[in-house]
Amino acid sequence: MANSRQLAADLGAALLARGESVSTAESCTGGMIAAAITDVPGSSGWFSHGVVSYGNQAKQQLLKVQASSLMDHGAVSERVVREMAAGAQALANADWAVAVSGIAGPDGGSPDKPVGLVWLAIAHPGGQTEAWSRHFAGDRQAVRQQTTEEALARLLDRVHAGASQA
Repeated sequence: MANSRQLAADLGAALLARGESVSTAESCTGGMIAAAITDVPGSSGWFSHGVVSYGNQAKQQLLKVQASSLMDHGAVSERVVREMAAGAQALANADWAVAVSGIAGPDGGSPDKPVGLVWLAIAHPGGQTEAWSRHFAGDRQAVRQQTTEEALARLLDRVHAGASQA
């Protein structure tokens, strides 16, 4: 897979060509996706907001994640990551948003939610949101880097798919 900087540059080119923007909502990556994006010169033309919502309070206050979603499903869940993506999209008035929440380790895992489990979501223009999970191997940094690359790669794929449908 291409590195995060190249993925972010390709994403920026695709978004600029469409006149669209993206926002981020990150938990386990702690801003790594936004950092990859802002490493790209000119990224202010397609990125204005990124939220690091590491704690549940931040997810609720900044991204409008429902307390009941956190209580019933946990922060690392499909429901919560979908709400994070929708919240980031609304907060930035962006066309697209990507959100991630996971267990990077080395602690914090359980049999149901092991270390390396990450939920990701993309909010598309028009209100559709998709979510998927991945289980990444490696240490904390490896999980965070793989999550960043997965998020950017899937987002780039979706932006390109949207361009072919336009």
